[in-house]
Amino acid sequence: MLNEDKIKLMTGIAIFEKQEGKRIFPVNRYFQSDYISRYMFRSFFSYTICYLLCAMTWILYHMEQLLNTLDIGEMVETGKYAVFFYISGLILYLIITWLVYRRRYEYARRGMKVYVAKLKRLEKRYEFQNRARELSKEGGRHDRTSRN
Repeated sequence: MLNEDKIKLMTGIAIFEKQEGKRIFPVNRYFQSDYISRYMFRSFFSYTICYLLCAMTWILYHMEQLLNTLDIGEMVETGKYAVFFYISGLILYLIITWLVYRRRYEYARRGMKVYVAKLKRLEKRYEFQNRARELSKEGGRHDRTSRN
């Protein structure tokens, strides 16, 4: 016999898994600090590579001007600005990364609580149905013995 409540719960769980599963389930394998630091390392390396590519592009674009002036003091000053922009941009990028992935982790944690609550509700439905079956079997057994 089909139980409508259980079917609705199972359908809701399946829809939840389909819509939110890609965002929630991978996060569940990590502690918050591990999850965030993983993405901060990735952000550090990706920012560094992008910065180096942009710096090389800028150097190649201004190569003629740099070779014409070839002043050591000016090159050192430009290098200081480049390091300053790299460090300030990196700090800003890492702060943004930390905020984004902390929020994603919290979202996934809340979603996981909802998912677990739905599973517990479904499990209680099964327990209730199993108890009802056992009681009906025991009741039938007592009825048969009392008739004899």
